[in-house]
Amino acid sequence: MGIKVSKLTHVYMAGTPFEVKALDGIDLEIKDGEFVGLIGKTGSGKSTLIQHLNGLLRPTHGTVYVDGIDIFSRGVKLREIRQKVGLLFQYPEHQLFEETVYQDVAFGPRNLGLEEDEVERRVRDALEMVGIDFESVRDRSPFELSGGQMRRVAMAGVLAMRPRILILDEPAAGLDPRGRDEILGRIEDLHRHHGLTVILVSHSMEDIARLVQRIVVMHEGRIVMDGPTREIFLQVSTLTRVGLGVPQVTMLMHKLREMHKDVRLDVLTVEEAKREILSLLRKEGRPGA
Repeated sequence: MGIKVSKLTHVYMAGTPFEVKALDGIDLEIKDGEFVGLIGKTGSGKSTLIQHLNGLLRPTHGTVYVDGIDIFSRGVKLREIRQKVGLLFQYPEHQLFEETVYQDVAFGPRNLGLEEDEVERRVRDALEMVGIDFESVRDRSPFELSGGQMRRVAMAGVLAMRPRILILDEPAAGLDPRGRDEILGRIEDLHRHHGLTVILVSHSMEDIARLVQRIVVMHEGRIVMDGPTREIFLQVSTLTRVGLGVPQVTMLMHKLREMHKDVRLDVLTVEEAKREILSLLRKEGRPGA
């Protein structure tokens, strides 16, 4: 069923001179199996919104439903909600604390009171899902690993709880190109091959364009755009007005169109841009095209 947000408002430091309305009447629905990108400039309300989706923050007004259940109603156990909705904060490797990789990934399942055989099964499965060999790292300190590996171990700790919905806040921030490709590839795999619903918060329009099927745009605590990825990135002027850009290859197509070149504007990736430019050269009879 997924997540439904209804009239969600959140005010920080209400009733003080420092009162800030971070969310202003948000309505949003994310269905099972979707891969959604959440974008907006700093201060738009993205981080505040995602912390409501598994009950880390309580709303000032409105509510959040997970599988049709109002997660803030009396009697709802938020621990059970957080098993369904996993949240990985920016720089999650800073939250690693155990002596070994095994102990770190096992922390959540053990808190569920599971038998040790089931804990080990979950640790093994979670590490496999993020592309890390169980036997080679189980007894190693997580702090001996590369930055990309540490981040994947932190992700495995969330996956070991067996969530159906995974929320990631800037998962590739600060990584070198190899680590960035690894973590984004694993996120794509989790959606495509393991069926997880994914909500990706990112400032990288290139990452958003490559990965997600739908984009939700936030500005000043409100949702101002919501739709399929290609349709959202066609609206360059609106995105610019709210302080955002589009992928560089998309902007290239717009520049070519301004030069009266017959090219598609909904190009999102380098590969698509290459095909479009070769097609343009053929139309213009350029040699070697």
